[in-house]
Amino acid sequence: MKLNIVPARTGIQWVKLGIQTFCRQPLALSGLFFMYMATVIMVALLPVVGVVLGGMLVPAATLGLMVATEEATKGRFPMPSVLLSAFRAGRQRMRAMLLLGIIYAVGSLAITSLASLLTGGPVAQGEVDLSTLAALALHTPLFLMFWHAPALVHWHGVTPAKSLFFSVVACLRNLGAYLVYGLGWLGLFVGVGSAFGLVGALLGGADLARAVMMPLALLMAAMFSTSIYFTFRDSFVATPDNE
Repeated sequence: MKLNIVPARTGIQWVKLGIQTFCRQPLALSGLFFMYMATVIMVALLPVVGVVLGGMLVPAATLGLMVATEEATKGRFPMPSVLLSAFRAGRQRMRAMLLLGIIYAVGSLAITSLASLLTGGPVAQGEVDLSTLAALALHTPLFLMFWHAPALVHWHGVTPAKSLFFSVVACLRNLGAYLVYGLGWLGLFVGVGSAFGLVGALLGGADLARAVMMPLALLMAAMFSTSIYFTFRDSFVATPDNE
């Protein structure tokens, strides 16, 4: 496995491929995304250990959505079992994925706690939640570490420590493409959300606008999750030892 450097314009191509692939299998890919979200949220609601267990599922579930996207690119209907792909790739890779889950859960919990300490916790209702904003900002390094790590473990057999390192390197070396990619999705979320929100408000007022925005936001998030596979596919090239 070796790193592939792509031009900045590739970021827009990743956005397009995510949307196109989602539209090939909209029911399957949206259903799998909702299943992933519901599972993580339900597990996170468990008392005491819920937050940690929910965090541990994130790398494996993210990998499952990437496998679903790969299936869709091949013209196949991704079944719910793809969400368990991380645990069906052999004992060694399953252990590596579980270790990634533990690292992610502990890291996310520590970062959230640190953000709360730094900002004094959530502020009054109606004001900006500084704790949430700080947590998102502090999570950025963690997101970079885990952007490609699950896929590197699954498809290339990279060890957890190396997968985290290579993920950060890939994101930084292809920073232009990832910035274009992020701005492209941000523009789509804002543009589509504003358009549908305006139509909903004109037709039925604020209540209809809110009713329209929630499912739309989830569908857009499902499209975004579909596009993640292509960022990985184009950032790394398999060598003979990995094939």
